[in-house]
Amino acid sequence: MKGYIILFSPTGGTEKVAQILSQEMKTAGFLDEIVKVDLCDRNFDFKSVDIKAEDFALIAVPSYGGRVPALAAERLALVKGNGARAVLVCVYGNRDFDDTLVELQDIAHACGFVSTAAISAVARHSIANQYGAGRPDDADVQVLKEYAGRIMEKVREGYGSDLHIIGNRPYKKGMDMHLAPKAGNKCTECGLCADVCPAGAIDKNNIRNTDKQKCISCMRCVAVCPHKARDINGVLKFLVPLALKKSCKERKENQLFI
Repeated sequence: MKGYIILFSPTGGTEKVAQILSQEMKTAGFLDEIVKVDLCDRNFDFKSVDIKAEDFALIAVPSYGGRVPALAAERLALVKGNGARAVLVCVYGNRDFDDTLVELQDIAHACGFVSTAAISAVARHSIANQYGAGRPDDADVQVLKEYAGRIMEKVREGYGSDLHIIGNRPYKKGMDMHLAPKAGNKCTECGLCADVCPAGAIDKNNIRNTDKQKCISCMRCVAVCPHKARDINGVLKFLVPLALKKSCKERKENQLFI
């Protein structure tokens, strides 16, 4: 069975979770081939992704303020699911995933996918890095592998696909943060941040110019910079973790909906 990994992972946490799940399925012989569809690639033609009904998809996104990132939703909506079974994965930074999974389920269904299972998983917070630090850790890996096993069993046994996922419809209002990272003195203007920005918010000809209206605060430019030259405003970098302190103080665990 061919497996499609459709993901939006600006800072790598969501991709780590998706890789653990997909590799476990490939090792078990459930998937023969894995095709990656990167929703961060602004130059890719997502309308060209036409998945067959007999194929399998793992759709993974981070939670941005309890919602699917708008840019990821827009690009995912162009993919053709054609009745293929899909596992929905939401990755969050140890606060909460709120309505992300139910929104992802609605988008996937509109694309023609049949939701087989859903997972919420924790990874390092993309802005307040101290929350979810080191995750997915060894304990997470074991749990995610167990989830993969249960999902494979469900598909092989032909169980129904009705899922009850935590979340609300209508969804909560999305967060409009506009935390646009800036280049500091260490910037060499190599242009890597502009090349990989999912939103195309960084001017290739003037790296220090970021379009705040385009920027989605995904922090990819911060994560990929080889010189650690980009970051958000110092005051905001202090205030964001402070605002999240209460909701992130306890370790959140992964969840499987099947």
